[in-house]
Amino acid sequence: MSSLPASLEAPFAPDTAPASAALAPPTGRFARLPHLAGRSFIPLGLFARLPLAMLTVGALTLVTSVTGSYALGGTAAGAVGIGSALGAPVFGALADRRGQRPVLLVAAVLNTLAVLALIGTAWAAPEAGSFPVAVIAAAFLAGASCPQVGPLARVRWMALTSRGKGAKGGRDLDTALSYEGTADELTFVLGPALVGILASLVAPWLPLALAAAMTITLVPAFAVHSTHKAVPVNRGSAASRKAARIPAVVALPVLAMVAMGTFFGSAQTALSSFSASFATSEIAGLLYAVMGLSSAAAALSVAYWPQRFTPAARWLVSAALMTVLSLLLLVPGSLGGMIAVLLVLGLPVGPVMVTVFAIGGLVAPVERLGTVMTALASGIVAGTALGAAVGGQLAQAHGYHTAFIVPVVAAGGLLVLGAAAAVILRNRH
Repeated sequence: MSSLPASLEAPFAPDTAPASAALAPPTGRFARLPHLAGRSFIPLGLFARLPLAMLTVGALTLVTSVTGSYALGGTAAGAVGIGSALGAPVFGALADRRGQRPVLLVAAVLNTLAVLALIGTAWAAPEAGSFPVAVIAAAFLAGASCPQVGPLARVRWMALTSRGKGAKGGRDLDTALSYEGTADELTFVLGPALVGILASLVAPWLPLALAAAMTITLVPAFAVHSTHKAVPVNRGSAASRKAARIPAVVALPVLAMVAMGTFFGSAQTALSSFSASFATSEIAGLLYAVMGLSSAAAALSVAYWPQRFTPAARWLVSAALMTVLSLLLLVPGSLGGMIAVLLVLGLPVGPVMVTVFAIGGLVAPVERLGTVMTALASGIVAGTALGAAVGGQLAQAHGYHTAFIVPVVAAGGLLVLGAAAAVILRNRH
């Protein structure tokens, strides 16, 4: 990744960091993160991204509950995903051009209004002729306007850690991206679980209302956090923007995230079919959470991997292990066996995600990091929708064994893309 402009090379001292931290920097890997960004940045970045994790399942739960139509509920959830996949890179590009703070503030307001509109249209009279259209439109806008806290937090970490010299800066970046991978995994496990608890115990509209409340309060706090000052803004001439054009090699990590999303979406759908043959399809979420937890723990471990284990090598090794272990999905004939497989399978998943985001940051111009990071996040969303659709069709027609072939193929695709990235990165140097 390119170094920051000279105007941004002065030591960064977040107003939330303790004064003593500047005198005695901590030596622990993860203890250094609050020193770099300030103590409030980590909890803000964690909880401000939670509404995104609640939105898709919240739309599905609310619309299905109110209308009694699984088809309309699924369509609304799909509209959220499509909107998010299309809107994220737009917000990322705007953040690169205008700065993160104004873009996130506008997104917070727009998303809150869109989510409230989704709640309102879902509760509108079902007999109204425009009812389904209004629901789908509101769901799409809610997804498209969702603040991209996770990707933009990674951009801030990349800017902050670029001040480190040599191996020190690289270790800090590995640590920050390891944390970010774990934060994503935890929120995408916690978010749907929170939706299920609130919807079942209180009301189906409450999860979305809570998501809107969190967005309008936490996202602005994240937006104005002093770390946004570390990120360069590309307000230069047309010539300078042309010089910061995104290279073609960025397509590899984006395609890798599409493959990762395909793995996630197809695994979720196949697990629903698998669990329905033993108990009920609702426990699929709990099974999937097992993989999410082991993946989150493994993502944290990347911070301690040796620097000589390059990102390209990490991608290859982790994707190869993921491909081999995904074949075990075809084996279990009991819930206990599947839990064991998922626990082991999650171990290479987190490191692959951390590594692909790291490589995206390495190959992207510093002035276009917001665009690239949000494009990577969009790849996961688009791939999840693709994987769910393909896996669902196979599960319906041929059963869960056939549906589990999709995550195996997706993992193999990650391995192929990793090999291509290794060749290109070696030639670049």
